[in-house]
Amino acid sequence: MVQAWDRPAPEAAPQARVNAAGLDLPGLQRLLADLGEPAWRGTQLFEGLYRHRWTRWEQFTSLSKELRARLADTVDLAWPGLVQSRASEDGATKHVFQLIDGKQVEGVFMPYEGRVTLCLSSQVGCAMGCTFCATGQMGILRNLTAAEIVGQVVAMLDHHGHPAEIPVNLVFMGMGEPLHNLDHLMAAFTILTDLKGLAIPPRRITVSTSGLVSGIERLGAHSKRPRLALSLNATTDEHRSRIMPVNRVWNLDALAQALGRFPLQSGERITLEYVLLKGVTDSLEDGRRLAAFARRFPSKINLIPFNPHEGSGFEPPDEARVGALCRLLVDAGLTVSVRRSRGQDVAGACGQLVRNLRPGARPTPEAED
Repeated sequence: MVQAWDRPAPEAAPQARVNAAGLDLPGLQRLLADLGEPAWRGTQLFEGLYRHRWTRWEQFTSLSKELRARLADTVDLAWPGLVQSRASEDGATKHVFQLIDGKQVEGVFMPYEGRVTLCLSSQVGCAMGCTFCATGQMGILRNLTAAEIVGQVVAMLDHHGHPAEIPVNLVFMGMGEPLHNLDHLMAAFTILTDLKGLAIPPRRITVSTSGLVSGIERLGAHSKRPRLALSLNATTDEHRSRIMPVNRVWNLDALAQALGRFPLQSGERITLEYVLLKGVTDSLEDGRRLAAFARRFPSKINLIPFNPHEGSGFEPPDEARVGALCRLLVDAGLTVSVRRSRGQDVAGACGQLVRNLRPGARPTPEAED
């Protein structure tokens, strides 16, 4: 049986004009060459787009007025529009982005002491169908383009007036399975890490997968790539196949073997994200099996108490059980932390991002101001 993630996700309809937003440096140099301009003009354009985060042609004062007018007449500068922002009591802000075709995705801005973390979406919806995740109930609508991925970063940093000297972490843990959209993801990664632009170090970018082994293998073939996290969430094939359909194709042993082959750099570890579902995946025996799984390759464990959302049928674990599992894993010699997801009060926490995207539908009620 062919699964949804075995097929390429739908792509955005092509635009009538070239969109400069989301093009890499060679692409911008070719664009300027087609206009009879030297290659270094493309570098100026790249720096304006990504280092200075300019969003209108008139802001590109490094270019002549004549060239700016020609660009405005022939080339689009279309980033996703930031159409809604909801601030959480914990300091996080959930943002809604409107895409060129009217579809919407969500991202989350999370400030910490000395750094900021942005949670990004990679697809409109998701094909993986994980039962504990609100996004997984949307199904897959289409991939995001590189411009739509980078645009989330540009829009959030600009909206919050983020100063360049404060480090930025990016986590692809929003809507979508990033490895199901690997080509656009890596095109965005190239732009995000370019030293002439946003200059985000690769070690500060993490991609979370539900266990798409074919995507893990493709990602590992890139010499320069983001860090890898696995959304594990169960320690037996019976339970994981029930809540994560991908496990019916690549079971836990196949997944562990793929992670064991993944080419890690010196000191690098794979993050195991483990959502704790009360009475389903939070037993002490689960903890012992999790420890055994984690020992099969360099790893660290991130325990995530379930973030409730309507209709899920799951509950978060008791705090005493979270503490017991944490102690069990530490006593087993593993590195473990507990992630208290930000933005729960605005439905911006892990597993809560979802949009009502049926034709003509309004956003989901939780997203209304």
